[in-house]
Amino acid sequence: MSLLTIEKLRMVYPNGHQALSDVSLRAERGEIVAVIGRSGAGKSTLLRCIAGLQKPSGGSIVLDGADIIAASEAQLRRLRSRIGFIWQEYNLVDRLPALTNVLTGRLGHNRGLGSLLGHFSREHRAIAVHNLERVGLLDKARQRADQLSGGEKQRVAIARAISQEPTLLLADEPVASLDPELAVQVMDDLARVAREDGVLTLINIHQVELARQFADRVVGIARGLVVYDGPPDGLDDTVLDQVYRFDRPARRVA
Repeated sequence: MSLLTIEKLRMVYPNGHQALSDVSLRAERGEIVAVIGRSGAGKSTLLRCIAGLQKPSGGSIVLDGADIIAASEAQLRRLRSRIGFIWQEYNLVDRLPALTNVLTGRLGHNRGLGSLLGHFSREHRAIAVHNLERVGLLDKARQRADQLSGGEKQRVAIARAISQEPTLLLADEPVASLDPELAVQVMDDLARVAREDGVLTLINIHQVELARQFADRVVGIARGLVVYDGPPDGLDDTVLDQVYRFDRPARRVA
């Protein structure tokens, strides 16, 4: 059985907009899967449904044998503790130091009164420090998040997500607001730590070249449907036309 199995996933919003029409895919432990498509193609909706943040209109999502859509609220909370999420907007607490932001990824493992008071054991702190070091930011551990650059904030977010020790890691346009050089650095950190930990990782990304460079597999979505699912080197002009240029006149062959 695949670690993640999605069958016939549909999402129709109350205004009638169909964000996902019939999405099916399987993904295995340790894979890095880039999800590409135009804005509005349904990429973010897909990740939010997988994370249990949005209730789809139909279909199934099974993570490591657990049905996310059919889960009760209590079951869903437990499942979310196994799903790391990296947001485009970082979602850090600006007034807190980088290390404390990373430690919030340990909340699901921090039981009892300590969790309520924000106290973390030496073990939790060692994990957070280690993961900050992995993304090259140990020297920024005591610096407030609002004093960090955009690239540094996103690397803190990666350290936080991986400190959660997730079964599945989701990243929604993690480099969309970064310049090209920083985007490569952040994607390199993200792909490296995910591979080192063997975590299944799904990354929504606009930059096709970064998908080619860092992903093991690419899923192309257009109009809420999967139109490509294959290796990065299969992203030829025909595939990219299906993903991005489906509403334009067909190219003339000379």
